[in-house]
Order: sequence, then C-alpha cells, then structure tokens
Amino acid sequence: MINPDELGQANARAAHRLASGPVAVTARYDRRVHRVVIALSSGIEVAFLPHDAQGLEVARPADLDVIEISPSGLGIHFPKLDADLYLPALLEGFFGSRHWSAAKAGQKGGSAKSPAKAQAARANGRRGGRPKAVTAH
Repeated sequence: MINPDELGQANARAAHRLASGPVAVTARYDRRVHRVVIALSSGIEVAFLPHDAQGLEVARPADLDVIEISPSGLGIHFPKLDADLYLPALLEGFFGSRHWSAAKAGQKGGSAKSPAKAQAARANGRRGGRPKAVTAH
C-alpha cells in the first residue's frame, strides 16, 4: 500500500514531468505514409514507423486505427494490441526497452551488408574463419 508521503512525492514528480516538456494532444495512424503521428502541445508533430516501436512490430493498419492518449498526455495506448508507449522515451529516441532496442540493433548490425564487410568476411575465410574461443583455466 502506498503511504501519503510516497503519493505526494509521486505527484510532485508527475507535475515536474508535465511542466518540463510537451505532452501528446492527438495521435493517429496515417495510412498514406504508414506512420504513427503524434501532435504535441508545443505544436510539433512526431511521426514514426510502427514496426520500429516495441509492441507494434507486427501491427497491421487495422490494429492502429484506434490510439488513446493517457490523461497526463505522456502515454500512448494501442488498445487492439494492448501496447503502450511512453512519450518522453519516444522523444528521446527510445522505442522500447533497453533489451528490445539492443536486440533490434544486433539484428541490423548482423545483417548489414557493405563492400567492406564482404571483403573482411572473405579475407577471414581465407585465413581459416573465425578463431576458436579460448577458455581461461
């Protein structure tokens, strides 16, 4: 159970967060450009591809036609997917948890194709491939 002091501290943190940055005013999915578009209280609109956000990776356009904004304006909820995004994290460029973001980055890095990477892979193959792991005793 939360005591009155903790509740007061939480309310103070929330008030500070609301005063320190913009909040979501509207949110919609734009089928024409395949983006979730969030209009902020500052007058700026932010748009992103749904598959770049945790919980929306496999969303179909029909899953995104209903978007709810939390009363504080700091949360975006997609009821058809039961997915939530935190606006301050989105504005900082974080579209999911650290673990999820690291996994996505690893997938991109591992699948990256460039002439330099292909040349390095061929050179490594000529030398016998990746060296065996050495275990310290």
